[in-house]
Amino acid sequence: MLLTISTTARPATDLGFLLHKHPDRVQEFGQSFGTAQVFYPEADEERCTAALMLDVDPVRLARTRGRTAPDFSLGQYVNDRPYAASSLLAVALGDVFRTARAGRCAARPEAAANPLPLSITLPALPCRGGPDLARRLFEPLGWQVQAQAVPLDPRFPEWGDSRYVRLALHGEVRLADALNHLYVLLPVLDDAKHYWIAADEVDKLIRAGEGWLAGHPDRELIARRYLGRRRALQRTALARLAELGDEVEETLVPPVEEEAGSRPPDEEPDPQPVRPLSALRREAVLAALTDVGARSVADLGCGSGALVADLLKRPEFGRIAAMDVSVHALAVARRRLGLDRMPDAQRGRLELFQGALTYKDDRIAGFDAAVLMEVIEHVDPPRLAALERVVLGLARPAHLIVTTPNAEYNVRYEGLTGHRHPDHRFEWSRAEFAAWAHAAAERYGYDVTFRPVGEPDPEVGPPTQMGIFARAGREQEGMGS
Repeated sequence: MLLTISTTARPATDLGFLLHKHPDRVQEFGQSFGTAQVFYPEADEERCTAALMLDVDPVRLARTRGRTAPDFSLGQYVNDRPYAASSLLAVALGDVFRTARAGRCAARPEAAANPLPLSITLPALPCRGGPDLARRLFEPLGWQVQAQAVPLDPRFPEWGDSRYVRLALHGEVRLADALNHLYVLLPVLDDAKHYWIAADEVDKLIRAGEGWLAGHPDRELIARRYLGRRRALQRTALARLAELGDEVEETLVPPVEEEAGSRPPDEEPDPQPVRPLSALRREAVLAALTDVGARSVADLGCGSGALVADLLKRPEFGRIAAMDVSVHALAVARRRLGLDRMPDAQRGRLELFQGALTYKDDRIAGFDAAVLMEVIEHVDPPRLAALERVVLGLARPAHLIVTTPNAEYNVRYEGLTGHRHPDHRFEWSRAEFAAWAHAAAERYGYDVTFRPVGEPDPEVGPPTQMGIFARAGREQEGMGS
């Protein structure tokens, strides 16, 4: 099976730096089911193409598989795995391009952080759902998709099409994102994973889908197929995506019907859509801002701009600042908010800029309210004191609203091992959050109260916890002016 990735960004040979594979060498990587090779059919200043070829050994593949695998018995030796892209190619891609998938490149950091003109080809891709499904999954991610069904036999057109497609993707996409799109969606299109699916597959899906999966209109289908239709794992994945998904709508999109016969007859129906926690969290923050009478708001750690979009819909918030440390997240926010097309009156209410919360920044001072929505858990604990000093000690908003996961609630996520997000440095219980909030408030002259976010569980509390800091004493006078 073969995958090619091409770019025309000059100098095109920088693709070798980004993939961490030298264009002048053929490199081999052993897999439990065969051998992966990376080589470059072309590499010059104008155009560079990297190819990943996977040679599957049917005997080695059979020895790594269990009797519950989809093509056990004779299918272990007679199958399309050596010739068609599948979950095996996704596994090899994830291993061979692990550093590139993480977006790390010390030699070319700007190229790794920014979109590139990319073309990706897969000559033979199993696709249960045909070309339409391939377009439906890749087009929302910014790709121009060319998907052509492969006929069963060109000599007998009346036999119709096979389940394979020739797939070509073109677009301006960050290389790390492109690789993660493929890592997740190849097994989804094939609708089969040829290895044991354990609970850690949810973590893999969340990591690879960061920044794009939560907002995908077919995220339920993607999670269901990627996780081998394991209902408990699917529920956990969707719950975590709903919590992390700034792009998720107020109500989840109903599951899309799949092709006839794709669902096993004994499989239970999809769960009813639920309100995503990310939407409930934004509503809680907006309610708190309204309760304190804020007219100017600083969203600190704004991410892709979901809360900012909600703030802009409300004219009472006349001044809005949005800051994030990630240049990539700010670029996503600009596109999401339509900054270039925004009317002048609305654009004049908004400042969008890059910055770090552990360093003094006069741009975040003087606001009625500041928001740290799901931010503090991404900060290394030794750096929290610096964040407190910058926000509460120097910027000194009249009110500060902080939300963070309630670690006690994690037991309600089936299959969750560790934190809810791979970038979380910690997750606090209710008592730990209260202790931190009271200590920070006392140090900088604030009072703090607490609210639940999401439906509280009688035993472990709400999924998210909120603290509302109010500046104490006479300084609070004049609020809303």
